[in-house]
Amino acid sequence: QDKDKLEICKLNDPPSAETVRDMIKYARNVIEEFRRAKHYKYILCLTLTCLACELLEICELSLDKMGAVFETSNIYMLHMMYQAMGVCLYVQDWEGALRYGQKIIRPYSKHYPPYSLNVASMWLKLGRLYMALENRPAGVKALKKAIAIMEVAHGKDHPYISEIKKELEDH
Repeated sequence: QDKDKLEICKLNDPPSAETVRDMIKYARNVIEEFRRAKHYKYILCLTLTCLACELLEICELSLDKMGAVFETSNIYMLHMMYQAMGVCLYVQDWEGALRYGQKIIRPYSKHYPPYSLNVASMWLKLGRLYMALENRPAGVKALKKAIAIMEVAHGKDHPYISEIKKELEDH
């Protein structure tokens, strides 16, 4: 699966091994920079909204740069999209969070095992975003996918599953 997780763009003139190595180094550095910036979020509570905008800008610039070499399904791209989705959720940009989540779900479903809670969690987030944006059919579909995975992972009687089913009934 490593080949899939580190997929490179299919170009007429493929990037050199050195370019790929440099981009992996860049991706690792920007992920570390992002982690440090998130740490400062807790220290600089007064400027959270401004910091969130900076974090989102880091994500978007990094995605643009990495996208020249990496496919969307590349784990470095997915990591950065997941961070961007988290920032969008933090600033309540539901449309932005949904856009990132929609890009993430297919590669997650490919990279993770069939009943992965990471995939279930992404379906749950997407379902709730769809519901918040008044797209009930898509929300119900996503939440049902989350439930199907969670029933296998947790068992059908798990309280969390009951909570999501109630959420479906209430909408």
